[in-house]
Amino acid sequence: MNSFDWLSHLGIPQVDNFDIVEVKFKGGRKEYFRNVDYVSLNTGDPVVVDVPSGHHIGYVSLQGELVRLQMQKRKIRNDDNITRIYRLANEKDIEKWEEAKNREIPTLYRCKQIVDELGLQMKMSDVEYQADNSKATFYYSAEDRVDFRELIKILAGEFKIRVEMRQISLRQEAGRLGGIGVCGRELCCSTWLVDFKNVTTSAARYQNLSLNPSKLSGQCGRLKCCLNYELDTYMEAIKDIPSIDRPLQTEQGPAKLQKTDIFRKLMWFSYNNDNDWHSITCERVKEIQDLNEKGVNVFNLQVDKADELEDLAAQSTRELELLDKKFAKKKKKKKKRTKDFKPGEAEQKTNSNPSAAPKPNRVKDESSPAERARPARADFQEKNPSANPQPNRENRRKKKPRNRPNPNQKPSTNSQGAEPKNPPSQSGDNSQENKKRKFPPRRNQNPNKGSNE
Repeated sequence: MNSFDWLSHLGIPQVDNFDIVEVKFKGGRKEYFRNVDYVSLNTGDPVVVDVPSGHHIGYVSLQGELVRLQMQKRKIRNDDNITRIYRLANEKDIEKWEEAKNREIPTLYRCKQIVDELGLQMKMSDVEYQADNSKATFYYSAEDRVDFRELIKILAGEFKIRVEMRQISLRQEAGRLGGIGVCGRELCCSTWLVDFKNVTTSAARYQNLSLNPSKLSGQCGRLKCCLNYELDTYMEAIKDIPSIDRPLQTEQGPAKLQKTDIFRKLMWFSYNNDNDWHSITCERVKEIQDLNEKGVNVFNLQVDKADELEDLAAQSTRELELLDKKFAKKKKKKKKRTKDFKPGEAEQKTNSNPSAAPKPNRVKDESSPAERARPARADFQEKNPSANPQPNRENRRKKKPRNRPNPNQKPSTNSQGAEPKNPPSQSGDNSQENKKRKFPPRRNQNPNKGSNE
């Protein structure tokens, strides 16, 4: 309930200063008192003020010309009914006030027990003791009128104090208790809001809010006060939005209103309650409504006739062609491709370095392993004719095929350290089949030894 003094930097003379001061009490309650003795006061100072049944202590919340404006806002007259400020509170006054405040919570619990025993339909929310410990004010909320005369007699006889019962609304109760709202800030009713205006569900309808009580109600159980803050802005924006009493008639079917964006002036429609929504402006909606009143059904929500739709399609096609031309001008990066294997280059490399064997290019070939290995052996024999002479046809026939060793299997050696030879094949192939069969070279073949080894 703090107010910012936006006139403090103007340097208003103290002689012309307004003599009424705003004092704040427990629960955000504010009252006005006259500074008759012109005591030097600052915001937040504890002062002893005059009340009808004794004296009370509060804190200065506002002074100066802003107090005059607040009194005009609350319609409080500047007359003799405004009581005076005695003095600044000293330590003795504050100690006595603290003792009185310590009695509030036990008194509240005992009062609730008495209310339950009497069966009264009322809810006790708070108790406030005066600083002189001579009076206690009980705040309660109820739906109907409550006869609490018996309750007052019991409380006065038990606590030996003067009792005052004051009924408050649920909004005032939430303001006295305080709390944090869903917005993450302190409640408006406990910080700055003084007048509680009536809030209706029509305010939520104008703002296109879902009528969910759990989301629209505040901590007091009533509709949130903030629903009225932006209501005037929505009422001004709604004036330009047409009212939809019946669906819009089109050749594709009736279009029903699904959603309205008030500030962007957009309205969403769907054909035959489909899931696909189409947004159009409010001006377009008015045009369709005028045509429907004349008995004319438009082609769809965007265009009036089918010819216009073809023109829009052609225009979009031209735009796509322009985009294709724009991006087609950019040069594409060429990928580096591996060159094919050339036997002439391999010969030059082997002549310069005879110990280095040529590395054939790994090109995918669909031929058999034996056919792929034959040219490599022929090239090697052309380079070194004396190393491995070609055996004659008869030796080739007599030569028995050997199985290729498995690279994953370790070779077993005999007593002489030489690899064992594969057993001869038992198939009795004739000479014509041996001519067609081609065997790959052995892996561990040494070019310096003969082929018969």
